[in-house]
Amino acid sequence: MTNSAAGTQGESRAARFLADAGMSVVGRNFRSQYGEVDIIAKDGDTLVFVEVKSWRGYGFDALEQSIDMKKQRRIIETAKYFLSSHREYNSMAVRFDVVFVSPRDIQHLVSAFME
Repeated sequence: MTNSAAGTQGESRAARFLADAGMSVVGRNFRSQYGEVDIIAKDGDTLVFVEVKSWRGYGFDALEQSIDMKKQRRIIETAKYFLSSHREYNSMAVRFDVVFVSPRDIQHLVSAFME
């Protein structure tokens, strides 16, 4: 399986996981000039921007380190762009989560980082 296919499969698993946890997915693979957000979901009155990491060969500790400040900044700027173009969500609280997907496990880090 290619890295791209594994990433797409991981994002689909993560979206199902979030939906099963009661969140509603409102967007996937949202792109802007700043970057991309894998999943955008509503969790009650909170809009959640989710980065999905799907890796087979590394533990979750290595995955956590892969989301450095530069990556976080890109996600935050993309989230701001999303909110500016989707004003219906402007009254909602915002959160940034990370979902790590491996072949056997899914780990969800709520409020993984902040602006």
